[in-house]
Amino acid sequence: MFAARASSPAVSSTLSDSPSTSTVVELRVDSEIEPVLAEYIVNGIDKANENHANLILITINTPGGLDSSMREIIHAILESKVPVVTYVYPTGSRAASAGFFILLSADIAAMAPGTDTGAASPVFVMFGQTVQIDETMRKKVTNEATAYLRSYVTKRGRNPDLAITAVTEAKAFTEKEALDGKMIDLIASSPEDLFAKLNGRTITRLDGSATQLALAKPVLAPIDMNAREKFLYRIVQPDVMFILLIAGVLGLYTEFTHPGLFAPGVIGGIALVLALFAMHMLPINLTGLLLIILAMALFVLEAKYPTHGILGVGGVIAMVLGAVMLVRSPITGGGVSGWIALSVAIPFAVIIVFLARLVMRSRRWKVSTGKEELVGEEGEVTQPVGSGGETGMIFIHGELWRAAASNGATIPKGARVRVRKVEGLILHVEPVKSSQ
Repeated sequence: MFAARASSPAVSSTLSDSPSTSTVVELRVDSEIEPVLAEYIVNGIDKANENHANLILITINTPGGLDSSMREIIHAILESKVPVVTYVYPTGSRAASAGFFILLSADIAAMAPGTDTGAASPVFVMFGQTVQIDETMRKKVTNEATAYLRSYVTKRGRNPDLAITAVTEAKAFTEKEALDGKMIDLIASSPEDLFAKLNGRTITRLDGSATQLALAKPVLAPIDMNAREKFLYRIVQPDVMFILLIAGVLGLYTEFTHPGLFAPGVIGGIALVLALFAMHMLPINLTGLLLIILAMALFVLEAKYPTHGILGVGGVIAMVLGAVMLVRSPITGGGVSGWIALSVAIPFAVIIVFLARLVMRSRRWKVSTGKEELVGEEGEVTQPVGSGGETGMIFIHGELWRAAASNGATIPKGARVRVRKVEGLILHVEPVKSSQ
């Protein structure tokens, strides 16, 4: 038996088909599980329920993802009035970590030949390597994860004892091992094979009710991510979010310290807004964010004080630690890559220190425009200054200026004077002592 495919991805387009056909909404989990992917799956399930589809098919090929996004998807599957089939497909795919939790949550769990699932132990990663955590915290996270898994695996009639070993012992299973261990319901080589095996099958829903699947003439109605979801999906990747955050701060800092460039301010503002959106979607750790702010302060202080790089190195360390801690994901991976954090932190430190030193150096530069440029310059007295308390005249920079003696002394004509300050149109001067 072959499944027809609807010409349009909209579910409603299949409702006008022959009553003998069955609408199967197809969704795909084909990358890391992130907030936008969760939104796409949840919206697809809601749309299938609104249009009274016959079945929801979720194909899975994922290494895992964020715990919070995983739970959103599982909640939508458990609440769906339309039966849901999770299917690890095509051959060579995997449903690891968060994907294992999602696979076992559906009414029907299936796998294709040559696929695997499991390996769902809580993992804490830094610089691409697993790190040890406090034993009490590890037990706390593991026990909560296994309790959550048992809560719906038992109701689905699957083997909870074997399933929790994927969490407690990081076990992984081939499709045959998962079927023999009663964690999945069947093995199918293709969607057509899957529908043929499900046609006429009676399944028990989460609430205990029985439903018979009628899939004699299934019509696939795939729902793809729209342009907005595809764009946002890239933004909420932790690595991309971190790069946008740093680029935004760097752009605004450049604009504030070098006003009038405009381009860094515009680009930085857009990047920072996009980063804030991603941070709103992701489970952000406040400690990581504070470490990144501390790193920026250390970079500025490094430019101000001669610490021989101590503050700069400390800032790089603080930024890298802040980056890898920025996204909370206690059950599955999904934080900022340590190498991305390091490769961004070092150039950022160099640029910030360089710009800050330019700003501080410019504050010590002598003013070169306007009346203030005359301060410190020398001129020649053309009319005695200070005689009887009156102002005199001096010739400076090719111009005649009215001048007054800063100490009240009398300065004769022809003497050399130096400007001490400018008040309005009067220059306050003092004699220049000649050297033998």
